[in-house]
Amino acid sequence: MNTSNRKNVAILSLTLGVVMLGFGMVMPIMPFYVESMGASATELGLLVAISPFIQLIASPVWGNVSDRRGRKPVLAIGLLGYGISMLLFGLASELWMLFAARGVGALLSAATMPTTMAYVGDSTAEEERGGGMGALGAAMGLGMVLGPALGGLLGSASLSTPFFLTAGVCLLTLVLVLLFLPESLPAEARRQTAVRVSPAVQIRDLQQALFGPLGVLLFMAFLVSFGLTNFQGIFGYYALKKFGYGTEEVGWILTVVGIVSALTQGLLTGPLTKHWGEAAVIKATLLASAITFGLLLTADNLVTVLLTTGLFTLPNALLRPAVISQTSQRAGTRQGTAMGLNNSFNSLGRVAGPIWAGFAFDWNYNLPYLSGALVMFIGFLASLAWVTQERKQASAANSTIGPS
Repeated sequence: MNTSNRKNVAILSLTLGVVMLGFGMVMPIMPFYVESMGASATELGLLVAISPFIQLIASPVWGNVSDRRGRKPVLAIGLLGYGISMLLFGLASELWMLFAARGVGALLSAATMPTTMAYVGDSTAEEERGGGMGALGAAMGLGMVLGPALGGLLGSASLSTPFFLTAGVCLLTLVLVLLFLPESLPAEARRQTAVRVSPAVQIRDLQQALFGPLGVLLFMAFLVSFGLTNFQGIFGYYALKKFGYGTEEVGWILTVVGIVSALTQGLLTGPLTKHWGEAAVIKATLLASAITFGLLLTADNLVTVLLTTGLFTLPNALLRPAVISQTSQRAGTRQGTAMGLNNSFNSLGRVAGPIWAGFAFDWNYNLPYLSGALVMFIGFLASLAWVTQERKQASAANSTIGPS
């Protein structure tokens, strides 16, 4: 990778790192911020769910726009929108203002992720692309590890401070992008018209995927996101209700989530899937996730909360890449469609998880975790049926081929 490309990847990594740092800083603050405005857990769940719902719709649109208008202006729109939404969050004095800021921010910041990935694809050779994507992933992971701790510490003094800090850093990054990041997609390479896929074709692809080899895997992709957001979306309220924790304690707990997730995916995923295979890892992690979801309810002090949270995070961090790998292996030549469907079901889980958690919490603050354990156990049973079916199909294929 030449010097110019290294500089561009560094700026893009900073961009995504800032976005994820801001997201991480806001996580421990949000429950306390909305609670100060008299919101219920149900309203918190709806507020959290707005962003993934809008991004599910808007991200492909922004990716298409960047194909026709260039990467740099779309990336700038994403950063500007995110910075403005954080500023509006910090200035909000009523709950409706938070919903408005969240919606506007989600719509515009949805431009950031697909455009950044596309920029790396434009500007790096195929043999260097993995390194570029890895740098982006590392920056995002670092932001998610540092963000909750920083947000918790700052929020203990003033709940609005993390929002203002995020807005300022985001706008400074925007200036950096405008001044130093060149356009990666020349005018002659831009598409003049978007590629359109008819609704009938989209529905047919979805039906074939759901009732074909990918159906159970897409269901599992939904479960992973549903389970994690069921936990994260309501955790601040749960910690306040059960333990009387503030933003600082919640920030450290969510930092543990980021550290365990990063270490697990970086150090354990490859060796475990290579040794045991993805199918075995999926079964084991779904069962472990169901058990550790229940263990979260047994914690009674900060040490046991940190321990059970780490135990819960570990299998979930292993589960997602194993599901993605199996989905890719069964996609054949339709990798793009399969990965798009996987992303859609992940997004649906991120929408449904916090909404359900909010409603359930208002009934009983233990219910989100009890129901999460049940859902993960259902996923474990589905994985057993899936593995059995896969073995029967493999056995039938071998018997059809016969001895050579």
